[in-house]
Amino acid sequence: MKLPEEGCLLRIFLGESDKWQGRPLYEAIVLKARERHLAGATVLRGPMGFGAHSRLHTAKILRLSEDLPIVIEIVDSEAKINELLPDIDVMVTEGLVTLEKVRVIKYQAEPPAKPSA
Repeated sequence: MKLPEEGCLLRIFLGESDKWQGRPLYEAIVLKARERHLAGATVLRGPMGFGAHSRLHTAKILRLSEDLPIVIEIVDSEAKINELLPDIDVMVTEGLVTLEKVRVIKYQAEPPAKPSA
């Protein structure tokens, strides 16, 4: 797949315990992005953070370590990201969603191995 040099980065901040239809929300979002054939998605788990309610979530406090900060980053063309946004709007009921332009330097999958003769 070839991405244009100018792309978009969709970044979604949420909690590890957030759910969508019985599964972790971060998992549901990544699977939706894959279903829509976006270029790629990465889930990052943070050791500490806080959001709109100013509750501190940290791995240092055992009872709060079950709801650590999660950031999902998805990069693709602006058109493909825009197609995903209505799904994100429905799925993310509490969190922060940002969108920014990015310059794609390289996006390349290893070509399939040629069969040996």
